[in-house]
Amino acid sequence: MHKRIVACILAFIIIVSAAPVSAQTPTPPPGPVYIVQSGDTLWDIAIIFNVSVTDIMAANNMVSQEIFVGDQLVIPGLYGLSGTLITQPVPFGESLRSLSRQYRVDPALLIKLNHIVSPAELYAGYNLILLQQDEHPALTARTALAKGDTLLELAVRQTTDPWTITQLNGLTGPQASLPGDLLYLPSGTSTAAPTGIPPVLTSAEVDPLPIIQGETIQVKVTAAQPVTLNGLLVDHPLHFFPQDDGSQVALQGVHAMTEPGLYPLRIDVTLPDGSVQSFEQMVLVASGNYLPETINGVDASTIDPAVTAPEDTWLLSLVTPVTPEKYWQGMFQLPVDSQYCVRSKYGNRRTYNSGALQSFHTGLDFGVCSDTNPFDIYAPADGVIVFTGLKTVRGNATIIDHGQGVYSGLYHQAEIRVAVGDHVTAGQLIGIIGKTGRVTGAHLHWEVWVNGIQVNPTQWLNETFPH
Repeated sequence: MHKRIVACILAFIIIVSAAPVSAQTPTPPPGPVYIVQSGDTLWDIAIIFNVSVTDIMAANNMVSQEIFVGDQLVIPGLYGLSGTLITQPVPFGESLRSLSRQYRVDPALLIKLNHIVSPAELYAGYNLILLQQDEHPALTARTALAKGDTLLELAVRQTTDPWTITQLNGLTGPQASLPGDLLYLPSGTSTAAPTGIPPVLTSAEVDPLPIIQGETIQVKVTAAQPVTLNGLLVDHPLHFFPQDDGSQVALQGVHAMTEPGLYPLRIDVTLPDGSVQSFEQMVLVASGNYLPETINGVDASTIDPAVTAPEDTWLLSLVTPVTPEKYWQGMFQLPVDSQYCVRSKYGNRRTYNSGALQSFHTGLDFGVCSDTNPFDIYAPADGVIVFTGLKTVRGNATIIDHGQGVYSGLYHQAEIRVAVGDHVTAGQLIGIIGKTGRVTGAHLHWEVWVNGIQVNPTQWLNETFPH
């Protein structure tokens, strides 16, 4: 009997051991995680981190490519690290060294994460991958070591010690910091501008980054003493104007047809003694992803280059002067009543009459969409009327100078209710919607110029410039 029981137990063990084992979901490998953002796809994430979609799916035990905002994805190939992977546009003037110190990440790791071959790749607007570590939050306060200063003297002024500053900034020792070196501090807020920009400047900010075709860009600079500022963005000179907070701001449009790529942004600082300090960095101009649009049935004379070119030249000469005074206040407002429809958006790549003329749409078209819609046109912001009259392409047109290089153009009117020299206020009646000039029906074309470039008016409806 005993032998029979033992034989049964052995048989059971053999049968169980021979039976197939159901597959178990392996534990995801350790590594830093990326938190899925709005608009992300698995393909986008794979491209950012230079890995395959298959590898991401395997590392996270995914059975489909479906992802949701807030999902945490382990990024393969970075095992041994911990923390959250984030992406951030490189601010104007920042360098690999300053960013590695701010986020307390070894420069070699930043190079690995971003597959950087040359420091020149860190242009302003570069979408840099950073490792945010819970135990080492990003630092927010920094200062520059002055000429003739020591780390000990700097530490005493900042109520810390040289060894803490040495450790935070990855220095080999308290003597390793050089004059002008940008050093992060254990607490507080930023008080020093990025390394490389003229020392007299305490800050230099570019917004937004990266730059998008057709957008208005703000360059805001603060100096430690009175200076004169000039500069260049893409191929246009910058005009700076003083602000109430002591800063100086330049607004500049970037043409909607600018090829995506890298372009120079330069700031020139003229000191009271006449000497000039400059800093230049490449900035990224990205595509606005504008859509194609075909317009047929317009009068052939309105797309004849012999007509359009002289009219374009005339308009550019009218909106090029920069009035020192700023007339507008706050955000612009719609030049039509709230009940309207947009017939065509800014930036659309236009083809007229089956390819007879190709261009882009320089503004917003507001259509007359029902018999009950009001036909009134209103000033989008305060300003001075600098032109009223009939043009072949633009029909009955009104041009408003809002000051400091900003203009509005309102075209195709049936009636103009203002005159040159009039000072108008936001919301003031200035005309009636019509169908004069290059049109296929009654509508208002509204465009905004910023320092000689037509920009997206929608941005001026949603943002306050300067800000």
